[in-house]
Amino acid sequence: MTERALRLGTRRSKLAMAQSGQVAQAVRQLTGRAVELVEITTYGDTSREHLAQIGGTGVFVTALRDALLRGDIDFAVHSLKDLPTTQPDDLALAAVPLREDPRDALVARDGLTFDRLPNGARIGTGSPRRMAQLNAYARTHGLQIETVPIRGNVDTRIGYVRSGELDAVVLAAAGLNRLGRIDEVTDFLSVDFVLPAPGQGALAIECAAVNADLIAALAELDDPDTRIAVTAERSLLAALEAGCSAPVGALADLLADGQVVTEMRLRGVVGTTDGSTLVQLSTTGPVPTSHGDAIALGRELASELLAKGAAGLMGERAL
Repeated sequence: MTERALRLGTRRSKLAMAQSGQVAQAVRQLTGRAVELVEITTYGDTSREHLAQIGGTGVFVTALRDALLRGDIDFAVHSLKDLPTTQPDDLALAAVPLREDPRDALVARDGLTFDRLPNGARIGTGSPRRMAQLNAYARTHGLQIETVPIRGNVDTRIGYVRSGELDAVVLAAAGLNRLGRIDEVTDFLSVDFVLPAPGQGALAIECAAVNADLIAALAELDDPDTRIAVTAERSLLAALEAGCSAPVGALADLLADGQVVTEMRLRGVVGTTDGSTLVQLSTTGPVPTSHGDAIALGRELASELLAKGAAGLMGERAL
């Protein structure tokens, strides 16, 4: 008798479906089992509020996690940056596949790059992190821009540029890549002036912790370098999250000497959305060899950011 199809839970957006479709294909090749996509609507998909107001973390994840725990699906695919930083005991992060391009990308009218945008250009983004860094960069380079909060899927966001309502929008390069729309990008924003969200460009494959056989099978899709990098980034975010509503960017990259990876650099930024204050730091050290080492690296940089003034940008800190 043939084994039943594995049920992969996914959000309904085009991007989520594209990401999940790619993972489904990889799991089919790996296990020889059929994989069917189960579409699940999350609160983040139906709410029209701005993400900053509905809490941001967890709004795209909770419904998928509930379905996993009920046994309605066998595993779920998330954008890693949507996952809350604390991992529930009853769910396992079975795999973090090789990361896509973590950068933010600009889609602007008339093929414009960021530096060629006209004075007063209106740039759409739903992310306070992007607003803070774009505004700070504009200030230091004598550019006048206006960041406009937007929501919606990739089509909706790019539509604001096509209709002339906005001069540009900023989106994750990884998502555009997975949708096959990378040719619409007019400029890739260097991580030297806009650090991505912690975990940006990476996917998380999650299943119930009791499902040991499936966890073992999915572990084949794990990329250890990606996992160590995003663990450090998310640890930095978690350490700042005690009352942090401030925009946080982080990126860990592995530094290679020729073919040999020798060190990991972790960069972090916390700022005010208007870009008037930005605290940026980085640390470089040996590549963490364990989950605990990666977490320690993130915590260490977070405490340095707090000491350098990030704490003052965070509103009331919950003790």
